[in-house]
Amino acid sequence: MGFLQRFLRNVFRDGAPSSHASSFERLSEDELEAHLGVARYGDFVLTDAIRPSYDLQVVPKQGFRHDVFRDEESRVSVPVLMASASREYLFDVFLDLLDPLGQEVDVVLETSHHRPSRDHEDLYREHIDLPVLKSILCEHEELLLNDGCCGVAVLNPGVPLEVQFDEHKLLIVYGLDLAAFEEVLRGHRLPCDDAMKFITEAEHVHSSSDQFSSGFAQLRTDLGIDGHFG
Repeated sequence: MGFLQRFLRNVFRDGAPSSHASSFERLSEDELEAHLGVARYGDFVLTDAIRPSYDLQVVPKQGFRHDVFRDEESRVSVPVLMASASREYLFDVFLDLLDPLGQEVDVVLETSHHRPSRDHEDLYREHIDLPVLKSILCEHEELLLNDGCCGVAVLNPGVPLEVQFDEHKLLIVYGLDLAAFEEVLRGHRLPCDDAMKFITEAEHVHSSSDQFSSGFAQLRTDLGIDGHFG
């Protein structure tokens, strides 16, 4: 199997019907390589974790929007903030979004490494001091920014509030009162645009490596999450 065929097996078309043709299908390997090498779109820079469709169904940009998560079973609606930040600001915005959660939090690592059907495994650690967690996350900044098979969620279940830094490197906040989190986003000069689209809402592709898989295992160890991985 050639490089292009292997690549196409890992193209995810979230938000697009499976019957739609992929924008990558008719590319030469040179065209594909050139597209994957593009990280900057205007003033916005992507991490290495993800790239948009070749036909740029959604052009990456910085900003945030208000949304609502609806639980069909409980019929509860929870306010959501979704945000996208350029690479040079992204990790700092994420760390600052953790402050309104309180001084003791739970953390969930999300991984799709070694998952044959692209499903995810969630690895949970309860009761960690926020400064300790931030220190550990900072040690693994390169992994968290650039691994397209790794995400992390930090939550205070007693409130409840949750901040996700997902594998698409989007920032997603859930909770009934999100005023403090919106203040953080505005403080980092992320514009509010409730009509903006995110890279997850069209065809896109993730990137990872064996090195990142090993790094994820080390992050898991550093957080004290037991069990086998890999």
